Amino acid sequence: MSNLAFKAVNQYQSADNSSIAYADPHELILRLMNGAIERIAQARGAMEHGNLSQKGEYLGKAISILGGLDGCLDHSQEGNLSTNLADLYHYMIVSLTQANIEDDIAKLNEISGLLLEIKSAWEQIPEQDRQAAE
Repeated sequence: MSNLAFKAVNQYQSADNSSIAYADPHELILRLMNGAIERIAQARGAMEHGNLSQKGEYLGKAISILGGLDGCLDHSQEGNLSTNLADLYHYMIVSLTQANIEDDIAKLNEISGLLLEIKSAWEQIPEQDRQAAE
């Protein structure tokens, strides 16, 4: 696991007491996605209540998790999927940074929606393909 991915897992684990030690790689990615979605929702709530320090903290955690997801990508595989996901993760990080600066709930909603779409696609991966990738 890359250093960035390890940091993201640590970030997620520090916010979630459930054990990740025995999770397979597919489950770890799902947990990271869920963690990012949760942190964005928490940031949205903090933004709505005018709590700037919490908003920044939660968005920082979401950005860290997205960086970890980017670090988990396998660019040695053929095709453009990993490159496209890397570009999308970068876009999300930039958008979350802008949302933090501008107090833009619409950007938070956009990024949550994108993450939910990626998560949904990830959940559709057949079990046999999950095991083949390990």
